Order: sequence, then structure tokens, then C-alpha cells
Amino acid sequence: MQYRLIQKTGDEISPLGFGAMRLPLKNGKIDRNKASKLIYYAIDNGVNFIDTAYLYGDSESFLGEVLQGEYRDKVKICTKLPAINVRKYEDMEEILDEQLNRLQKDSIDYYLIHAVDLKAINRLIKRDLFKFLAKAKREGKIKHVGFSYHGPKEEFPILIDGYDWDVVMVQYNYFDENVQASMEGIEYAASKGIGVLVMEPLKGGILAGKMPAEAEEIFKKANPDKSTAEWAFEWVLNNRNVTCVLSGMNTFEQLDENLAVAERTTPLSMTLEEMETVELVKRVMRNSLKINCSTCGYCMPCPQGVNIPECMKIYNEKYLFNHKGLFNQSFMDYYQYVGGIMGSTGNAGKCNACGRCLRKCPQKLDIIGELKKVKKEFELPGSKYVLVFVQRIGFPIYRRFVRLLNR
Repeated sequence: MQYRLIQKTGDEISPLGFGAMRLPLKNGKIDRNKASKLIYYAIDNGVNFIDTAYLYGDSESFLGEVLQGEYRDKVKICTKLPAINVRKYEDMEEILDEQLNRLQKDSIDYYLIHAVDLKAINRLIKRDLFKFLAKAKREGKIKHVGFSYHGPKEEFPILIDGYDWDVVMVQYNYFDENVQASMEGIEYAASKGIGVLVMEPLKGGILAGKMPAEAEEIFKKANPDKSTAEWAFEWVLNNRNVTCVLSGMNTFEQLDENLAVAERTTPLSMTLEEMETVELVKRVMRNSLKINCSTCGYCMPCPQGVNIPECMKIYNEKYLFNHKGLFNQSFMDYYQYVGGIMGSTGNAGKCNACGRCLRKCPQKLDIIGELKKVKKEFELPGSKYVLVFVQRIGFPIYRRFVRLLNR
């Protein structure tokens, strides 16, 4: 394993990190026997970074149990403060103490603010987030801090410049190259010595599964022995500004494949022909889109708060990846990312046809008409009232349930 340096902390991190959100399950709970073998196997083969979170079920408690003895000091542990659970300053201290107890550690190596954008960070700042972080570092409860990002690319540099962060976690893959933090944002973070941790390198498994026939043929022609997952993983690791790619591996086959890619892929090691192959596949996939939106974001901000690029991206993905069934992946993504479950609403139904976006779109799309399609696809009759119930009643109950479950 060839390690990558986080300049701000001096830590050398394996380019493959173990994401503990999708550990193998048995009867609805973590299969501790199988999961521990996977963890130990990964560490024995050079993985020294494990990522978890307060909201990942009993993942923290499981890691606290298995990372003992010879394995205790072989890995850096990264976990996260759930922004959605914080209502007052005291919540942050209580959650951190609970996490230390579950992880059976005196100090957490990397502590991230979970799933935030500019609005979420500002809400936490009003509750003295930076005072909390300074106190926790002073007391030795956390060593290094960062955030996992779930906002538009325009806001990302603002967050980066707003605090002395050590690391940042972003979604990044060849299909979503220019969404959320974007390639430019990743480069900006790295230029400040901030470690860049990548989530969703396979886009939730989409880039490792069935793809449009023409795209699969391009990959096979270039290298018949390389899987679609290997192409996607290698593309991310090829970026010299990426420190570590996190993967939720729950089989030894997945782990072995990812280890092999991580061991052979150094920054800028892909050939121009290989990069062109990925670009051709991406072009094929883009040409298969229902809405010819490049998610450039020039249409933003919307006066009504519609997240236009995200609405269109999710709509496109439903058809591009053939998501079927009422509660399919795209449906869930819609309500998570623009429906308000994870933050402010940006759904297509908020559009009032003011037309401001039309003048700004470089591709001259009929954005108003396209948003009507998105609304018809995802916003079922009565969904507005269901969402209000989820936000005001269901989610607060869920937060309390998670906290009680994890105690």
C-alpha cells in the first residue's frame, strides 16, 4: 500500500478507507463475526483509515469492540457529529462523550460535522460550534476536525475559508465530477493542505452495476479484464488532490478488488487513453439523459428556492440507471436531497414559473417545463403533507429513537 499525506496533520493515510456504514448484516444487525473478519483483513493489508458516524446504527459500538489489542493503534478513526441532532450547545458535548464511550477511546482522530452546507454550518455556529471544537481539542477529546459536504459547489470555498479545517469529505466520481464540491473545490481544499476524503466513488454502487450497453462496450473494448467498478475507483484515485477514497465493503470480493486498485493506482498514473475511455463513457451516459442538463448551476439561485440542477440530475438518473418501483433509489434521493428530509426544501413543486432561470441557462433549456416533469414524476398527491409530517414529527422522533438505541 502506498500512503498519501495529509499536510495539515502530517498523517499518512491509505488511499483506500473502510466505510463502516454498509457492514454486513444478520437479522437486521451487524454480523459481528463476518464484519470483524473484513475489518481485520483490511487492516492486515494496509488500510489504516476507518470512517463511521453517530447515525450509522451501532457501527461505532461495533468498532469500539473489535479495535482492541494489536489493532487498536493501527488505524485512524473518523466519526461525525450529526448536525441534524444539534439543537443547543450542550447537545454537541453530550453526543461527543457518547461517541467516545461507544468507540472505547479517549480521543477521536478525525471528527467531522456530518452532512452540512452553508446554512447548516451557520445554524451550528449560532450554537457555538467553533467554541465546542476548540474546547474538545484542548481537552484532547478530538485531534483533527473537518466536515462532510452536501451543498452546492458555489458554497464550498466559503466553508473551506470559514475555519481552520484539517480534512473535508466530499462526494466525487466521474459521473458527478462537477456537483457538490466539484473538481475545482477539491483542488482548492488540497491547495490549503486540507486532506480530501471521497465518499460515493461508485455513486452508491451505480457505477459498479449495469450501465447503458454502449458504455459497457467502450469499457470492455479498452480492457476486457477490468470491471466497471475498477474503472470508477481508479479514476478517483488518479486525482492527485484526493487523499483517501472511502468504500462501504461488505464482501471479501469487494475488498480484494478495491485493495488491488488502491495498491496499483498512484496519482496521475492513468494513461491518456484510459482517461479518454472514461470520458467517452461519461459522454454516452450524458447523451442518454432525459433532460440535457449539465448541472452547471448558472440557473441558480432560484428566487423560490428550487434546487434546479439537483432536481434535474435525480430525474435523469431514474431513467439512465433504470430505477423501478415506487420507492426506488431516485425517489428516495429526491426526498433526501431536495425534498427537505436532510435540510431545506428545493423541490420542483416550489417553482412559480417566474422565468428568471431561463435567461441564465447556457443550454437554453425550458427549465419551467422540465421542472413540471420532475414534479409529476416524484411529487405524488399529498406528498407535501407527508413531508411536513416527516420534518416536524417523524424526523424528531427518529432522532430521539437513534439516540436511545445508541446509548
